[in-house]
This record gives sequence, structure tokens and C-alpha cells, in this order.
Amino acid sequence: MSHSPALTVERPSAAPPPMRHGSSTKRKQNIAAYLFVLPFFVVFVAMLVVPLVYSGYLSLFESKLIGGDAFAGLANYVRALQDSAFLASIGRMGLFFVIQVPIMLGLALFLALALDTGRARGSKGVRLLVFMPYAVPAVVATLMWGYLYGPDFGPIAQVARAVGFGTPDFLSPVNILGSMMNIVTWEFVGYNMIIMYAALRSIPGELYEAAEIDGAGQFRIAWSVKIPAIRPAILLTVIFSIIGTFQLFAEPSLLNAIAPDAITNSFTPNYYAYNLAFINQELNYAAAIAFLLGLFIAIVSYIVQLSSQRRERRERSAS
Repeated sequence: MSHSPALTVERPSAAPPPMRHGSSTKRKQNIAAYLFVLPFFVVFVAMLVVPLVYSGYLSLFESKLIGGDAFAGLANYVRALQDSAFLASIGRMGLFFVIQVPIMLGLALFLALALDTGRARGSKGVRLLVFMPYAVPAVVATLMWGYLYGPDFGPIAQVARAVGFGTPDFLSPVNILGSMMNIVTWEFVGYNMIIMYAALRSIPGELYEAAEIDGAGQFRIAWSVKIPAIRPAILLTVIFSIIGTFQLFAEPSLLNAIAPDAITNSFTPNYYAYNLAFINQELNYAAAIAFLLGLFIAIVSYIVQLSSQRRERRERSAS
């Protein structure tokens, strides 16, 4: 009787543990990303967060002749809210914003719409020429316009006298605010135009084709299609203009040298805080002024943004 050979059954070996190359690679990528972002955070904390915290600390103290710095609580803020010079500078910049910003943004929007139609000849050259003033530093621009405004040797005054109109006084206390509006408008029309033009270029062309099929002309397309589509970009330029208006410094500080009777030390809030800190040596009070100015800008920007959002909701509900 023959015996069949025994069959040996091999048990499958245990599966090797899964490799963790994916998790280790992801961890290395996360570390690399944090390392790339780290320099920004270091600069951000060192140049913005630390100075803000230190300024807030200074604003809570008061420097006295006897006893040195003493804790004052909110006394500097109460003083600022009762300071007629500070309140007048806020009102002056409010008037500046109400008049200058609509003119500047209106010109920027008009140029952006004109260039977007593609019918303007040499549109690339026009964009460069309009944007070029923004590339000029504010100090250089103010000095240049200060020379143009000059009543003695300024070319505008010379031409006006030659024609027989007399000598226009652009640097008088009555006209200085308008002259400064002209400088800021010249500087920032191109900047805002580029923002709006870039937003216009991102609008799908199908919207224009549909509007043209419905019989809409260029003006109707601009009013009903283009402007509503770039409303977020327009809102962004408005917020930037709010911040820039209440932080004006280079223009009044330089014009003060040629028009000291028109530009006071408290002409703008930023210029007032600078003079308090570095001329009057009132660092604590200047810090409180700066904090109140920042809070005011944040509140105004929030109100503008909130009103825009509410308007969009009403339009959506109406449609």
C-alpha cells in the first residue's frame, strides 16, 4: 500500500507594515512651507505688532516734569477727544475725502472703461502714462507741484501773468486744500485705474455678447454690466482711499516749508501726531492720537463696506 507524500501548506507571511513615505513627505512639505512663511511673520511681528503694542503701552502714561512717567489710564484719549486741533484735522480730512476721492475714482473708472473698450489708440502707452505718476515718490511729486504752484517763479503764475489773469495764489490758506487735492489726484488716478482695469479684464466676454445681442450700446454695457461686475474692485479702491486720506503726511509736511501760513502743525491727523511726538516731545499723547486715528479709519472703512454689502443684498432680493 503506497503512501502519498504529505502536502505541506505554506502559511502566508505577515504583511509588512505600510510605508509612511506619504506622511513623512507631507510633514517635510509642511515644515518647508512654515520655513518660507517664517521670515514674513518675523518682520510682521517686529515691525508692526511690537510697535503697536509699545505705542499702546505709551498711550496709557503721561510724562511729568516731576516724577517722570506716571500711569494716566485713558486720560490721553479723553484729552484727544477734546482737542480742537485734532478734531479740526479730522474734519479737514473728511472734507478732503468727500471732494477729492469721488473725483479721483471717477476719473480712474472713466479711464479704465475707456481703455477696456479697446477703441482707444495706443492703449498700452496710455496705461503707462496714466500709471507713471504713481511711480513718482510722494516727496518728489509734492516738491514738483510746489514749484509749479509757486507765485514768483512757478510756470503757472508766469503764464497767468503773461495772459493778464494776475498771479494765482494756490498756496493761500483758502486754496491750499484744493491744491493738495490736485496733487493726490495726480498721484493716485493711475493706481486706481489699474485696479479697475484688471477687474474689467476678468469679466467673461459672453456677458458683453449677450448684452450686444439684446441691443445694448457701449454706455449701457458699461453701466449695467461692467460697473456692477467690478463693484468689489471699486469698493477696494474706496477703502484704500479712506486709509490714504486720513494718513496724509508727505504732502502737508513738505508744503509747510513753502506755505507755513496755510499748513499748520495740525493740518492732518498724521502730521499732527508727528509734530506732537518729535517737535513737542509728547510721545504719550502722540501715541493716543495715532491709536484713535487708526480706530477711526477702521470704523469708517467698516461702515463703507457694510453699506456696500447691504446694497448688494437689496439688489439681489429685488431681482
